[in-house]
Amino acid sequence: MKYVHSILLTFLIFQITHAQNTPIERDVKVNQYVYGTLLQPKEGADNLIIIIPGSGPTDRNGNQQLTRNNSLRILAEKLAASGIATFRYDKRVLTLLKKGALQEEKLRFDDFVEDAVATVNYFSSRNRYTNIYIIGHSQGSLVGMIAAQQSKISGYISLAGPGQTIDQTILSQIALQMPDLKDKAQEAFTQLKENGKVKKYSPALSSIFRPETQPFMASWMKYDPKVEIQKLQIPVLIVNGTNDIQVDTNEAKSLAKAKSDASLILIENMNHVLRIIEGTDALENTKSYNEPRRPISEELINVIKDFITK
Repeated sequence: MKYVHSILLTFLIFQITHAQNTPIERDVKVNQYVYGTLLQPKEGADNLIIIIPGSGPTDRNGNQQLTRNNSLRILAEKLAASGIATFRYDKRVLTLLKKGALQEEKLRFDDFVEDAVATVNYFSSRNRYTNIYIIGHSQGSLVGMIAAQQSKISGYISLAGPGQTIDQTILSQIALQMPDLKDKAQEAFTQLKENGKVKKYSPALSSIFRPETQPFMASWMKYDPKVEIQKLQIPVLIVNGTNDIQVDTNEAKSLAKAKSDASLILIENMNHVLRIIEGTDALENTKSYNEPRRPISEELINVIKDFITK
């Protein structure tokens, strides 16, 4: 009987402790385009980080239709366990898709910046947090960079963010994968930059230069991350993984060179979805994009926490 009581007591203590440590999660609608999740420690928090996802129809957890890794959700949970509140949200393009209201030809890169600024203003107006920070992941890095110029925040973190314009990024990828198309792609980008549209392009490049997506691409390529990051007058942290097959560490170094007072951290073996991948196995790297149970980098959490609490 004493043994049974001991088990029940242990279980009860576990349940109470778990409840005390479980963060508070709440869905928040900022406006008609921004729907997200606020996650904060149960004891409250002074600092809030707004997490901006990467390119494509990416949800608040870092997932797309064909990839489910929960990278941003796990990041938020780890930060909450470290005493830091977060708000992460679905990309506008995903919200519009769910509503059946997406019109690609009307979408602009500045729409994403507008959503980020609206999110900062939403939480700033409530005076709930002493400090608000932005983390921009991948494409969200540039979005956050520009939004930070238009908002009152305490610091900015670029996570796996490109260091060059989107046209140069795509041209670099084409040079590696389809070198015969590089000159044609360069010509198409030049037309897009000069005229705002491209009438003739190789059918092999249609995924990039479809008429419906040309306005968005033109609005995106006008921003150079190296130029935008120099405009920030707040503490800046630049983080990249050495095993990121989408954004090379040279991109992070390029941003750091442009912003000499920024802190640059390269996390050994971390990939684009924040997992640690030992070695150079491309298959393991890509498989991790669909492994939500695989833990993210603990060093990343410590780096962010150190930046926030300095």
